[in-house]
Amino acid sequence: MTSSKPRLAVWKFASCDGCQLTLLDAEDHLLEVAGAIEIAYFPEATRGEIEGHYDLSLVEGSVTTPHDAERIQTVREISETVVTIGACATAGGIQALRNWENVDEFLSIVYAQPQYIQTLATSTPISDHIAVDFELRGCPISKHQLLEVIDAYLHRRKPNIPRHSVCVECKLRGTNCVMVAQRIPCMGPITQAGCGAICPAYDRGCYGCYGPSQSPNIKSLAEWWGQLGVSDLDLVRALRTFNAYAPEFREASAAYER
Repeated sequence: MTSSKPRLAVWKFASCDGCQLTLLDAEDHLLEVAGAIEIAYFPEATRGEIEGHYDLSLVEGSVTTPHDAERIQTVREISETVVTIGACATAGGIQALRNWENVDEFLSIVYAQPQYIQTLATSTPISDHIAVDFELRGCPISKHQLLEVIDAYLHRRKPNIPRHSVCVECKLRGTNCVMVAQRIPCMGPITQAGCGAICPAYDRGCYGCYGPSQSPNIKSLAEWWGQLGVSDLDLVRALRTFNAYAPEFREASAAYER
């Protein structure tokens, strides 16, 4: 008997699997998801597979090989809605650092037989290859935000995912600004909220795991960091981490590298 529930597929490209595991980490909420949606394809969780068209596809990982560049086209063709999850899928991930270097040189150093390795010179987000319906950022993503996205899909509404900065989260939890109070460089003013401001709560600067916030003022942050003794080179390094290839971070890092 064919299920009337929407079909969910979860796909992996170049990534660490952490964002897929976030769905499994939803625990009791996962049972609610399974009750409302049919998990038709999810190799990380089950060997069972239902072929055919999928109503909702969650895609983790970046495109780094010729094979994946072809495979993502197939995912788009058989999916009604495509949601990319995590920094790799939305901004190329930490592996996008290759985009500023010579990949052939890496291959010659790491592999004894590099001629057998098929890879692209770049690591790029899924949206560079296909139309994406929604991007959920984070390294890893928030399970609460992921559940919100799935719930929004089921009820045909827009996901309620904040685009403001981590600074707002610091204020909400009563955390003093580590840049003002302790002179610790922090990416919070230009980073999208979602983590609950975990690092500043433990006297550490934000690392930018959730990518650029809406209209990030990176120039202003650079001026503040300069007053803290941070060089332009260190600013570039801070921008080139989990979300290095996000347009706002990519453009700013190139400008300050010069």
